Amino acid sequence: MTLDEFFCIGITVTLGSHKFEPEAIKAFARKYDPQIFHLDEEAAKKSVFGGLCASGWHTAATWMKLNLETGVEAEGVRWAVAGPAPEFGPSPGFKNLKWLKPVYAGETVTFTRTALAHRPIMSRPGWRLLTLRSEAFDSTGDKVIEFESAVLVKMG
Repeated sequence: MTLDEFFCIGITVTLGSHKFEPEAIKAFARKYDPQIFHLDEEAAKKSVFGGLCASGWHTAATWMKLNLETGVEAEGVRWAVAGPAPEFGPSPGFKNLKWLKPVYAGETVTFTRTALAHRPIMSRPGWRLLTLRSEAFDSTGDKVIEFESAVLVKMG
């Protein structure tokens, strides 16, 4: 088994779907993004969005939740090499975050990830950096969010 096979480089994995209910949108907004178009359905109708929509941070947080729930085993790949399996650690960050289309109340969004590449981290022997393309799509197939993310992986 190669590391490319273990990390499923080039394979898009569906993490799951989530329906953004109005009350959950408002609850998230009250705590983290209290803009009127996330908080009040009537005021949202008069906003640039024309209706209640989820915070972009809400969609990003939902991607993270589903990503962690899915884990690497979702691809059906198990570590098949002598020695301990790689351990997934924290993320050093993300880049190119784009909220491409509003996620309106009642919309169901499907989240995906695609492992793109991995490389050793020269300053941290025994660790690799795995890069991902992270995306989500609404029920019409339109992309609503995209970003590039990374995760640190401790090797054996």
